[in-house]
Amino acid sequence: MKYAFTAKGESWDSEIDPRLGRTEFILIYDDKKNELSAYSNSEITQQAHGAGPLTVQKIIDLNPDILITGNGPGKNAAEVMSTSEIKIITGAGDMKIKEALEAYKSDKITG
Repeated sequence: MKYAFTAKGESWDSEIDPRLGRTEFILIYDDKKNELSAYSNSEITQQAHGAGPLTVQKIIDLNPDILITGNGPGKNAAEVMSTSEIKIITGAGDMKIKEALEAYKSDKITG
C-alpha cells in the first residue's frame, strides 16, 4: 500500500499540511518497502490560481492508494481527483505524519 500525505516538512515528525492545494511537500510512504519519500511542491507558490488541480495531478502521478490530508480538495481539485482511484482521508490537520498514519490504520480518521 502506498500512502500520500500533505506535509509541512520531509519527515515522519513533520506536521500534516491542512492545505491540499498549497501543501509544501507531498510525502509518500510505501509500506511494502518501508520507505518514506518527500517531494517538494514549491512550484505551487508561483501559481495565483489553479494550485489545487496541479497539486492533485502531482499526487496522482506519484500513484498512491490513499491520500491523508487536513482538508479535502476544492471543487476544481476534486474534479481532477475524481479521475483517479485514490481514497481521500481528511481530518488529520493537527497531526504529525506518523500520527496520521497510525490514526488511519486504527480507524480514528476515515475521511
